[in-house]
Amino acid sequence: AANSSGEGAAGAWLRTALAPGEVITAQSGAFERDPQESSTTDEELSRAGSPGSRGGSTTPDYGEQRLPQALIIGVKKGGTRALLEAIRAHPDVRAVGTEPHFFDRNYEKGLEWYRNVMPKTLDGQITMEKTPSYFVTNEAPRRIHSMAKDTKLIVVVRNPVTRAISDYTQTLSKKPEIPTFEVLAFKNRTLGLIDASWSAIRIGIYALHLENWLQYFPLSQILFVSGERLITDPAGEMAKVQDFLGLKRIVTEKHFYFNKTKGFPCLKKPEDSSAPRCLGKSKGRTHPKIDPDVIHRLRKFYKPFNVMFYQMTGQDFQWEREESDK
Repeated sequence: AANSSGEGAAGAWLRTALAPGEVITAQSGAFERDPQESSTTDEELSRAGSPGSRGGSTTPDYGEQRLPQALIIGVKKGGTRALLEAIRAHPDVRAVGTEPHFFDRNYEKGLEWYRNVMPKTLDGQITMEKTPSYFVTNEAPRRIHSMAKDTKLIVVVRNPVTRAISDYTQTLSKKPEIPTFEVLAFKNRTLGLIDASWSAIRIGIYALHLENWLQYFPLSQILFVSGERLITDPAGEMAKVQDFLGLKRIVTEKHFYFNKTKGFPCLKKPEDSSAPRCLGKSKGRTHPKIDPDVIHRLRKFYKPFNVMFYQMTGQDFQWEREESDK
């Protein structure tokens, strides 16, 4: 692994882009711990790994528990749950339904504990899990690399401005007493200084976090999925995911239908169950109204990082273009 003491271009840029000394570099791990989509208990995890549970709803009682060969490592509020549910429709994929948080919160429990959380698989099947906080956890790349350096990593990214608002909306639903988005987003509203230490803002500085991963993994082992295209063209994004995982393209158009009420695609019902799989009540929440000036300042703040991220990944996610269309 490359030296991890120096900060990369994104970290240096983050320091100069804001007032001197205001921002923590990539290595300091200055993330407040956010409740993730699920704060999974040990009991839920052991159930998740057992046959007949939702974690392995179609897992047979034979096969063996293996460490995952592929991980969905981020990002929070990017579309990771939608991606997990869609890839689980593939017969050659077995995945944990809950978030194990092994590489950030439960690492001291050891690899055996982690293996026991996994569903049983047969030869040729892929074991997967998703924990979106891995992408922003400094130790995660090294820890995953030391488990298996050929692990395939999937990152679902979406426009960092809408991601931040979605993140705030989720927290607000649990803690209605928190300050407004505007108050949290700025260090100094008059000067327009964005508070990049607030996790809702910081998670979206994708270039900063990616530098950390590229010290341990080649770009060819990381797939970046567009959270926007996962909604507008789920089958197209799933084709890329299946190719990346070396799977036959089995999850296709016929697996999805558009739910007008929710405003996003849902999985059609698998043969063995009575209802279509749509994401839960917590998905597709209405975002609070944010002052357009705040959104404009956030776009300006993210733009250089987005451009850097496009250069690093060789993919243009068109977040700037999308905004000029509005």
